[in-house]
Order: sequence, then structure tokens, then C-alpha cells
Amino acid sequence: MSRPLHRGVPAIRVTSSSNGLLDSQVKEQIEKEELDRNQSSHSRHRLTILLLKSSLVVIVILALTGSFWWTLSISTSSRGHIFHSSRRLQEQLVSDLWDIGELSFGTSRMKEIEFCPGELENYIPCFNVSENLDSGFSDGNEYDRVCRQGSRQNCLVLPPMNYKIPLRWPTGRYIIWVANVKITGQEVFTSGSLTKRMMMLEEEQISFRSASLMFDGVEDYSHQIAEMIGLRNESNFIQAGIRTILDIGCGYGSFGAHLFSEQILTICIANYESSGSQVQLTLERGLPAMIGSFSSKQLPHPSLSFDLLHCARCGIDWDKNDGSFLIEVDRVLRPGGYFVWTSPLINVQSSLRNKEKQKRWNFVRDFAENLCWELMSQQDETVVWKKTSKKTCYNSRISGSGPSICSKVQDVEFPYYRPLQNCIGGMHSRRWVPIEERATWPSRSNLNPSELALYGLHLDELNEDTANYRIIVRNYWSLLSPLIFSDHPKRPGDEDPSPPYNMLRNVLDMNARYGGLNAALLEARKSVWVMNVVPTTGPKYLPLILDRGYFGVLHDWCEAFPTYPRTYDMVHAEGLLSLESSQHWRCTMLDIFTEIDRMLRPEGWIIIRDAALLIDSARVLTRRLKWEARVIEIESNNDERLLICQKPFFKRQPS
Repeated sequence: MSRPLHRGVPAIRVTSSSNGLLDSQVKEQIEKEELDRNQSSHSRHRLTILLLKSSLVVIVILALTGSFWWTLSISTSSRGHIFHSSRRLQEQLVSDLWDIGELSFGTSRMKEIEFCPGELENYIPCFNVSENLDSGFSDGNEYDRVCRQGSRQNCLVLPPMNYKIPLRWPTGRYIIWVANVKITGQEVFTSGSLTKRMMMLEEEQISFRSASLMFDGVEDYSHQIAEMIGLRNESNFIQAGIRTILDIGCGYGSFGAHLFSEQILTICIANYESSGSQVQLTLERGLPAMIGSFSSKQLPHPSLSFDLLHCARCGIDWDKNDGSFLIEVDRVLRPGGYFVWTSPLINVQSSLRNKEKQKRWNFVRDFAENLCWELMSQQDETVVWKKTSKKTCYNSRISGSGPSICSKVQDVEFPYYRPLQNCIGGMHSRRWVPIEERATWPSRSNLNPSELALYGLHLDELNEDTANYRIIVRNYWSLLSPLIFSDHPKRPGDEDPSPPYNMLRNVLDMNARYGGLNAALLEARKSVWVMNVVPTTGPKYLPLILDRGYFGVLHDWCEAFPTYPRTYDMVHAEGLLSLESSQHWRCTMLDIFTEIDRMLRPEGWIIIRDAALLIDSARVLTRRLKWEARVIEIESNNDERLLICQKPFFKRQPS
């Protein structure tokens, strides 16, 4: 980084016979002159800024006052056009005031953000186990997400020393670079989870193609689950209404990786881990994953979100906490959906020899029955339950035999890390539709008019959104050429090469609205999945996104997203800055951008589409973040602009 330049002092010649007193006097004279000069310069600078600010404020007041009286004298038919032009002028004046405000803070305001220390290469705000322990958290609650005020580090996270850009799919789905993740050889070879052991360490790479020590492989395990549900094999999951799966404690994502080829979208959630993280390794493979815990709070998903929940030795004691963990499973599971649990506790022969195991298994089995789950099949260490499709089941239970139904006050459809409930949720939702009655994938993504009416939308609104994003994705793919930031001239007639279909493994859409970007990418046959995020401050269309067969989550962008650094290949934000601006900027634009930088892998892309004024402000911040950026005008909309950025690959220097 460049260092600030310092002015030199005037040269003063001193003879060799000069004594110490003369040296002291000369030094004092120099310091006094320099101080006087700095004070004079600073005073002039402040006076100039003050005059400029005062002048612009007077101009704004006069302009607005004159505009008001002038508007009264014009015809009603002309006011719309005049108001639009006046608004643009006012926005420009505000922009000028903003720029002068930036200048008044001096160069320190525009200084590039420093890199974080090396020990923060896997830094995740809101997850600090040691601090939680000091605060009295215990019994697994120390892994909870706690966003403390002022706990975020204002620095840019550097990748590990020997970090390499992940391999493209499909190869990168099964092979990752060892240096990119924090894991030891001991953790590779001693992991106890089923899917954790489906990996091999090979020099600089980790391969996930090896077989399990318990099963012949994840393919056979998936086949077994399908048969227990009553299907021929896992390729029939779609026909059974299964499209989205929540994989709890997923190991390293091999179950989801296998089902991805069957068009099954599997999202991994697991506790925060400082080393050997299930979530980090799954994300490094490019697969869907996020940090999540069942310990004390509800997941940031609406009720009735998933078709199947899976837990293979996931480390959760389902018999603990009065069954509240199972109640949370029931809340996010759709009617007619499945809960698959693999655990040594289920093994009948083992349980008969151990009374404690038998007691625990009996509790889970009886509690599941009181949740109106049907035990479909039990083989070896795996059991499959099916959630009821009929609400009448809950009224037919023996009084006092199970958890009660949540009241309308308790049954919040959009919980955001609320404490776990001890009552059955989702019963008051208008989205109570059994999975077997829903359209199968991919028809599910095109909701019918009656389904859209639940969200106050018309079919033409969704069709218009889809058509717009179809054009947007085509334009994005043209812009994301490897030469977009190149200064090398092209030969006459040459065009920029189009990026390959598998250039991106994943995209984080920070303001997903109806999931239009996700729909357009799939329609264009791009090999990519999308993390659709619905901001807590915006319209609550997350259930719509989930009902279309996509994955999504509720999030407050003034807090850190529950993921590891270097997670996503692309971050997309349309209208997010306008949304936060309408909330009077609860956090700064720089806070949001530093979080984007943390989540984005080196050489990843950022696309921001928003109001021209906000894009201009954002463009200034990209210099502080060291992003390579370009602003692109939108011909069809003069009020909006595109900001396309790429995060450089800064390699850490040996200490």
C-alpha cells in the first residue's frame, strides 16, 4: 500500500563549529514554522469547505422554496414531468453535499481498508465460542449465533497462504484443495460421521469419491432411503414430491452432492466449527451449506419449507430438551414430508442390550407419533417417518399426549432466530399443502394463479419478473467475460469470449424478491445454484421462493451472514441499497460491502443494480475495498445503473 507523502522542511546550513544551543534553536525555529504553516493550511482548508457547504445549503433552500411557489402556478398536467426533473436536480445537489462531506474528512476517509491479521483467515462475525462461554453459555448454546454490537472487524479477510481458485464443476464437486480449508489429517481420518468418512487425502487435494466404512457408498445409502419411502430408487424422489432437502450435520455434503445430479436441492446446516468444519468443506465443494444450530433458536426459515429432513449421525440428541428439537423439525417440514434419521440408537439389537439406549429410542418414537408422524420403515440404523397431510390428526390425539398446537400469536411464519417453541407450528399457515398435491419439479417453479394469490400476486406479475430476468441473465453472461477489465486491445472484428456455462458454481442473491434470478439461471441451463436471501426489512416473499422449489433464507444485512469466508463465486444485489436507504441506513454501505468481500472468493464477481445516485456512492467505496469496478449505464432505465466488480486475488506474504 502507498504511504502518505510528507512535506520537506527548508534546508538550513549550519557550520561544523555550531554548538548544541544553536542546534536547539534551529530545531525550535523549524518546528515553529512547520506548525504555523500546518495550522494556516488547515484553517484555510476548513474555511473553504465551510464556505462551500454554506453556499450549497443556501442554494438548496432557495431552489426548493422557488420550486414550491413556481409549482403552484403551473398546470396539473405538467407537474409530473417537472417534479421528475426537479427530483433529479435535488438528488444531484445531495450528491454534491455528500462528496464535499467526504472531502472534509480528509484522506483518512478515503483510505484503503487494511487486511485482517492472518489468524482471521476463517473469521465469521457473530460466532465466537470463547466469548459465549465467558458470557455463561453452555450445553451446546455456546455455538449459537450472537451478534454483539461493535464486534465486527473492519478489515478485509485474506485467503490462506497456499490458497488456490476452486476447480470448476463437475470436477470441483468431488475434489478440493487442502490449503483452502482448515482441517488436519487427524480430522480427515478419525471423523465419526457417515459422510465425513467418504473422503481421502491425496497430496494437495481432498477427494470425496472413496467409499464409506459402514456402507458400500452414498449411492447405496440413498437407494436404501428411497426403498424405505416406497420408491424404486432415488431418481424417483422428484415423482414423490421431494425437491428440497435439509441435511442436518451433513458431514462434508456427499449425500447432497450425489442427489444434485437427480435435480434434488440439498442444503447442509451444521454448527460452527473452528477446524474441520462440515459447512466449510461442503461450501468449498461448491455445494449449498450454511451455519445453523438446533440448540436454542428456530432456524431462519418459514414454516413448511422442506420436503425432507435428513440426519445421519448428525450429533443431535433428539430426545433432549423435552422434544423441542423434533418440534422444530416438524415446523419446517411440509405436510406429507419425510424425516430420515440414521443413528446407532435405532439399532434394535443394540438397544435391547442397553436399557438407556432403549429408553431414549422409545422417547423419540413415542414423541414422533404424538407429532402425527407415521413410522414408514426401520432398517438397521435408519428410520423414516412421514409427517401427516391432514390437520384432523392433531385433534384425534389423546388429550395431553403430546405438544399442543401453537396459537396464532406463537405461530410466527417468518421467525428470525426466535427461541425454540414447545408447540406445533405451521398450523395457521395458508400454505398447508401436502407435497403429493403440489406440482412436481420443474413444473413447481411456475406457480398457478391460486398459489400466487396467497402472496397477493397475479400471474402476469410473476411472468413479467421472469421475462425481465431472462434478459438480465443474458446480459450478465455477456458482461462477465474474462476480458471485461482487460486493457489489452482486441483485434478488429474479435468479440469477448463468452464465459462457460459452469463458470459459476453458486450465486448469493442478497435481495431475491420472487427468485427471478434463480429461475432465469436454471432456464438458461447454467450449472449453478442460488442462495436466495430475503432481507428482514423488505417484502416477505421467502415462502414464495421456497414453494417454487428453490432454497432461501431470511437475513438482516446489518449482521454477518452465517457462512465462512470465500463461500460464493458471485454476489448479486438488485435494489438492496435503496431498501437499506429507505430504512435510514441502520448500518453503513461500507459495512455491507466488507461483508460481501468476506463471503466472496478471490476473483469472484459482484453485480449491483440500483439507483444511479447510490451506484455513484458505491463506486467510490470500491476503491477502498480494492475491487476492480466498472459502472454501466442501463439504456432502458435512466434512473438505474449497474456496478460490476471483481475481487482481486491477494496472496498472503510469508511472515
